[in-house]
Amino acid sequence: MSRSRQPPLVTGISPNEGIPWTKVTIRGENLGTGPTDLIGLTICGHNCLLTAEWMSASKIVCRVGQAKNDKGDIIVTTKSGGKGTSTVSFKLLKPEKIGILDQSAVWVDEMNYYDMRTDRNKGIPPLSLRPANPLGIEIEKSKFSQKDLEMLFHGMSADFTSENFSAAWYLIENHSNTSFEQLKMAVTNLKRQANKKSEGSLAYVKGGLSTFFEAQDALSAIHQKLEADGTEKVEGSMTQKLENVLNNYAEVETRIEALRELLLDKLLETPSTLHDQKRYIRYLSDLHAPGDPAWQCIGAQHKWILQLMHNCKEGYVKDLKGSPGLHSPMLDLDNDTRPSVLGHLSQTASLKRGSSFQSGRDDTWRYKTPHRVAFVEKLTKLVLSQLPNFWKLWISYVNGSLFSETAEKSGQIERSKNVRQRQNDFKKMIQEVMHSLVKLTRGALLPLSIRDGEAKQYGGWEVKCELSGQWLAHAVQTVRLTHESLTALEIPNDLLQTIQDLILDLRVRCVMVTLQHTAEEIKRLAEKEDWIVDNEGLTSLPCQFEQCIVRSLQSLKGVLECKPGEASVFQQPKTQEEVCQLSINIMQVFIYCLEQLSTKPDADIDTTHLSVDVSSPDLFGSIHEDFSLTSEQRLLIVLSNCCYLERHTFLNIAEHFEKHNFQGIEKITQVSMASLKELDQRLFENYIELKADPIVGSLEPGIYAGYFDWKDCLPPTGVRNYLKEALVNIIAVHAEVFTVSKELVPRVLSKVIEAVSEELSRLMQCVSSFSKNGALQARLEICALRDTVAVYLTPESKSSFKQALEALPQLSSGADKKLLEELLNKFKSSMHLQLTCFQAASSTMMKT
Repeated sequence: MSRSRQPPLVTGISPNEGIPWTKVTIRGENLGTGPTDLIGLTICGHNCLLTAEWMSASKIVCRVGQAKNDKGDIIVTTKSGGKGTSTVSFKLLKPEKIGILDQSAVWVDEMNYYDMRTDRNKGIPPLSLRPANPLGIEIEKSKFSQKDLEMLFHGMSADFTSENFSAAWYLIENHSNTSFEQLKMAVTNLKRQANKKSEGSLAYVKGGLSTFFEAQDALSAIHQKLEADGTEKVEGSMTQKLENVLNNYAEVETRIEALRELLLDKLLETPSTLHDQKRYIRYLSDLHAPGDPAWQCIGAQHKWILQLMHNCKEGYVKDLKGSPGLHSPMLDLDNDTRPSVLGHLSQTASLKRGSSFQSGRDDTWRYKTPHRVAFVEKLTKLVLSQLPNFWKLWISYVNGSLFSETAEKSGQIERSKNVRQRQNDFKKMIQEVMHSLVKLTRGALLPLSIRDGEAKQYGGWEVKCELSGQWLAHAVQTVRLTHESLTALEIPNDLLQTIQDLILDLRVRCVMVTLQHTAEEIKRLAEKEDWIVDNEGLTSLPCQFEQCIVRSLQSLKGVLECKPGEASVFQQPKTQEEVCQLSINIMQVFIYCLEQLSTKPDADIDTTHLSVDVSSPDLFGSIHEDFSLTSEQRLLIVLSNCCYLERHTFLNIAEHFEKHNFQGIEKITQVSMASLKELDQRLFENYIELKADPIVGSLEPGIYAGYFDWKDCLPPTGVRNYLKEALVNIIAVHAEVFTVSKELVPRVLSKVIEAVSEELSRLMQCVSSFSKNGALQARLEICALRDTVAVYLTPESKSSFKQALEALPQLSSGADKKLLEELLNKFKSSMHLQLTCFQAASSTMMKT
């Protein structure tokens, strides 16, 4: 077994412990031949392939996910080696609480840092942050394990925002080594913070709102005065004061309204970050903005994503047609600070968190990759860079974490009435994004699958040449990774069904195109025929044919495999029929190539020569290394190849089809075999005609040469020359066939001898009468031929010889019989050397 086919082995990981999303370096052996070879990576049972970056066969870099187990193995799976093993393990630590201003390599849920639903009545400002260090003194982490603390404080928590908060657990975990003086200082800090929080929850909103409270105080004073005095004098003096206050209040309201409009404009600006969106929504909620700004923001983001997708398409179409516009500012998202989910597929074919499609790409990449494939990569990268934040915005909207405490109290009832309608509307938004993604991809890769009315909106590429199977397979991988990333966002499967349908259509098209291109490649195989024959009488052509199909099927391996949730490529009967027909076409194209080679004119042959195996005797020097092939020799070589194809190659190819789950294999094999046998029989008959006709045609002139007459001839003294010449010609055919293929010798010679015996029988039956000497001469020659080629006699040739002998008068005397036997022995002895080939064939056939 080659080194590249050994299973992966992980021998080291650095660091060997850490919290979720820790970046680790994995080292080992046979970790893959390249990025595309890496198909699986789990750490502690969690799939880490999305973040994996293949560096070499001995090094992979990735991030640890939210593992299911505290400690577990690192398992690497590759296409070339299969599922691997690990000699080391990784320990997952529980993550520490991260402050809002602390640097972090992973997403921090902001909901954890707002006291939204705890201690509502204590007057905590809704935008205040939970302090990372509530005691205000230095934290000194203890060495107690989390498991021990969990067992000691069962059912409690060290999180001070939890309902089951345990102060003892918190102090043991964070201040086990803190001095008593420091703890006393911590008490003072807590009291100071409590006093600050009692100052009121709305004092932070806007300094100008103090006028509002002034108005409230004035109204309260008026009310008290009117009740106490009940005099008009007091009422008049206080009314003037009230008007002044109300004027100031109106001015504040105007400023607040302007602030609301400004914040709303900022909120609806695109592009913007999720952090800014949440901040503006909370400000507007606390300012009691009318309507639903959060929903307006969701709508604006939806339109922005759709616009980005269509602009991306227009940019690539213009670039394809030679117009600038590919790198418009709206499309240039590579400098976006937000992390991208999908990595550069053209280089790694795997997901890498935090990287972009064009990271590390040189300028020549654009010209190597077809525009349509590059567009699909860019489009999927764009969707995956925008959709996560869009989805998180919706989740925050649903669970109420977008709103401050005051706004949540005032708007809770109103939002609950609209929640079902909002859910339906948002579902339609996601459906529209998925619809656009799929339609734009179809317009680029499967233009015939979109309706004419949508061609302008989603197509417009105007390309004449179709993508190759290799690029379609690459596109399948891209869309598959996109579907995997969208599934990771927990988007419902019914919204992603259109992507699954797209993947299936791409896979089917990839199979069709690959098989079509394979047929075209096999058409050109005839040009590679070198006519060099090996020991088995074969050229390299059958092997090249089989290798061509194997390579083609191997390139489809990833496309034919069904990922979780995917249907088989051969699910539809129509697809089965088309694939079956294309497979039959591949086989018949090769059969046609063989036929063309067998009838190739001599003038078309360049300096091609037949290489003869040294173990094969070249009996009469009919073929030499510097001797150009004759049409008969080409026929023989093609016939020999046909025999091998029927016995081995076609059966091997059927096994390859079955291995890749092709349907209708019996039909493919049956039709292909029938076509091959038809060609074989046609070529064989052509060769026999070329070889047997001259021999058969020479018999009658040879028999009657010198005015020979069966009625008046001398007593026989031996076999005449015409029969010897016929035998020599048969031996020449034997030599020619034997030089190319030993297996063809019995088939060819038996057919030639059938033709000769049939002609000899006809000639004997046409003789009106024989003299005694003539009958003896005829019997001698018929028996000499029959006995010499006895090993190649068939029922037909035996019957012909029998009919020929029956046409002769029977031997009447023992002397005639003795003379016949002596002359036969004399003939066999004199031509012993020439007849050796028949004897060797006889011994060989007897052994077999």
